[in-house]
Amino acid sequence: MLTFPDDFLWGAATAAYQIEGAWQADGKGESIWDRFSHTPGKTRNGDTGDVACDHYHRWPDDIRLMQTLGLNAYRFSIAWTRILPHGRGPVNQAGLDFYSRLVDGLLAAGIAPGVTLYHWDLPQALQDDGGWANRDTAAAFVEYADAVSRCLGDRVKLWITHNEPAVATWNGHLSGEHAPGIQDLAAAAAVSHHLLLSHGWAAPILRQNSPASEVGITLNINWFAAASRSAADLDAERREDGPWTRWFLDPLYGRGYPADIVADLNADGAFPHGVLSYVQPGDMATIAAPTDFLGVNYYYRTILRSRRMAEADNLPPTVVPGPRDLDHWTEMGWEIYPDGLFKTLARLAFDYQTPKLYITENGASYADGPGPDGRVHDSRRIIYLRQHLAAAWRAIQIGVPLAGYFTWSLLDNFEWAHGYAQRFGITWVNYETQERIIKQSGRWYGEAAVNGGFAPG
Repeated sequence: MLTFPDDFLWGAATAAYQIEGAWQADGKGESIWDRFSHTPGKTRNGDTGDVACDHYHRWPDDIRLMQTLGLNAYRFSIAWTRILPHGRGPVNQAGLDFYSRLVDGLLAAGIAPGVTLYHWDLPQALQDDGGWANRDTAAAFVEYADAVSRCLGDRVKLWITHNEPAVATWNGHLSGEHAPGIQDLAAAAAVSHHLLLSHGWAAPILRQNSPASEVGITLNINWFAAASRSAADLDAERREDGPWTRWFLDPLYGRGYPADIVADLNADGAFPHGVLSYVQPGDMATIAAPTDFLGVNYYYRTILRSRRMAEADNLPPTVVPGPRDLDHWTEMGWEIYPDGLFKTLARLAFDYQTPKLYITENGASYADGPGPDGRVHDSRRIIYLRQHLAAAWRAIQIGVPLAGYFTWSLLDNFEWAHGYAQRFGITWVNYETQERIIKQSGRWYGEAAVNGGFAPG
């Protein structure tokens, strides 16, 4: 039996735009994901989050679902535009009331609420004024954090400022595959800084409004590996891990922006005034203020091989393909590599001395639907969960301060640019009827949560 600590959090995670629907209900404003998903060609099949899982109206049923599973924690995000429809200005009381009812319902069910303030759905009005590339957006985030925490701070004891700022930075402002769909390296670098700055500014406000709570941030930290021990391949690993991982971790833990990545970015000639021209005095100390925990979203490993033919070449590294069978890869095309979770947790605990860690997302996409018996037999997801939870257990045994695990996701949902084509949930959702069916993986995970562990498989 792999037994976890008695106070370990066993939860599931969701995000507002992916499940709530009700995109124009009760005074909600437009977000960048509302605008992006309604723009032709931006999402698969033109899918939007207009209805999604209709959680906005069905939240009592979803709480009962969590009770059935036996979860003791639930991580969800708040839609900024439900609280401040234009990003700043008068508070929309109907939005606050919705989340207040949700928190009360969770607590009545014995489920600890964990709130993420920003999961990529910036108010479109702020984007129209420059979005996260504009330093004023960081100040607007503090106003939003203050409004939410003044309302919920007496009941919520786990606060996450941002979810995956690297994705908001590079996917939203460099590749353009996520909202707001911008492709501008200089803008992306400014965005990364202002996201981190807003975290640093908001943390003391959250502590003030929510005494005795924990405040942290969630980063996506997957495992990067060189295809060989050659200098070129090791450099390819460095060049990928740097922007995605160290660019965010290092400032949060007082190391500043990594000098090697600053040099790499400068080499592209996109910064006539320097990569860090947007950094003002005091910013780095604000970003590095101590937090109570770090949230970790882990999904896969990436193996990298250099494409440089000569020292002067600046080609990005290539990803080494592997066997495309679903024993080794999920339907998102992500390699299943549980040991990467163990290595990532150890790296954070011992290289960065993180005081506490939560796995805030971990999961797999498989399309299994109801069979003739009406059940969803998703055995591959059970194997995935067992293997990754076993890796988490191993990390605890070597001294990693891991305090909880939130699987992604409670429900099948809108998977950003992939629309509804990818299903990560431990609960199957019929998007036409909104029927929910707990998958076999959900049953397995619920048993592990109730028992505080599981037999190794």
